[in-house]
Amino acid sequence: MSNWRYIPNLITAIRLATVPLLVWWLYDGQFNNALSLFILMGLSDALDGYLAKYFGWKTALGAYLDPAADKTMLIGAYITLGALHLLPHWLVFIVILRDVAILAGALAYNFATRRLEIQPTLISKSNTFVQIILVLAVIYGQLNPVPDLLVQTLIGIAVFTTVASGLDYLMEERSKRVSSRHPGKQV
Repeated sequence: MSNWRYIPNLITAIRLATVPLLVWWLYDGQFNNALSLFILMGLSDALDGYLAKYFGWKTALGAYLDPAADKTMLIGAYITLGALHLLPHWLVFIVILRDVAILAGALAYNFATRRLEIQPTLISKSNTFVQIILVLAVIYGQLNPVPDLLVQTLIGIAVFTTVASGLDYLMEERSKRVSSRHPGKQV
């Protein structure tokens, strides 16, 4: 029965393994397939999270694998949609820069403390949601008309949440570093 606790990790690993297929279908213009797969990937993320929380099937591997799968899925979609000129290159750059900055901050904190911690915040969860909705709108827009104003609004919201969540993470990392050097001091 204890092996059941690895089901969320299996679901996450499958999501991670399907990213190249998503990228290929987008690049190849198979937008129906890409849209269906992206929706399934999103549902699988919700399912593995639910199983891990509801049944207590959380693992150390899952704590790293799940966000890696999410980021790989989103970055793969953003890079491909940018390469296809369906998303602005500057937006793709901002999305990637945020993730690189967060990872660099976490690695610096890990180097200083020997603990790697990246905890999602409300703004980062909102950012992920907005980025997913934008990808869905862009892919869906290749199959059916989507108002340009909707896509442009989603791009604007994605820029705001991406920058805000990136700054939030960096401020949190700074606060952790100061707290680890000066215990008891609030930043």
